[in-house]
Amino acid sequence: MRIGYGRVSTRDQHPEAQHDALTAAGCEEIFIDKASGKLASRPELSKALLVANRPNGQLVVTKLDRLGRSLEHLIVLSKTLQD
Repeated sequence: MRIGYGRVSTRDQHPEAQHDALTAAGCEEIFIDKASGKLASRPELSKALLVANRPNGQLVVTKLDRLGRSLEHLIVLSKTLQD
């Protein structure tokens, strides 16, 4: 099951393009945060990670910078997903 995650970081950005791309990628559920990547609290990411943690779950993003705040953060998320 493909789970999509997107994030927009400013009020001027709109999530529609990410949502459309995730839908086109076959995501059955899509979670989108409207918050800066610098914020530690991203509730939709937490939900997406929980849902994607099921057997055969796949987390799909349009760009890596929508997922992680930095390379270090992406490495931590990757290890979390592997566990």
